[in-house]
Amino acid sequence: MVLDDALQGVTEVVRGQDLFWSTSVHRLLQQLLDLPQPAYRHHQLVLDAAGRKLSKSTRATGVRELRTQRVTRVDIRRLVGLP
Repeated sequence: MVLDDALQGVTEVVRGQDLFWSTSVHRLLQQLLDLPQPAYRHHQLVLDAAGRKLSKSTRATGVRELRTQRVTRVDIRRLVGLP
């Protein structure tokens, strides 16, 4: 992953808070391999009604699919607990 990011010129990595601790391993590899360090940002997880994270790995409905169902931006923000 860190090699791919470096080769592709990735300058910013945005991922869920559940992957926060893996960042230290990526940073160590970047340091050892003399690779550039992208900026890392970790967001709170978006959870379903049962408290499980919404992700591709759980085959959760994605924003693109919601938008094709004509769910509005306001509706999506409400679904994930944003004002």
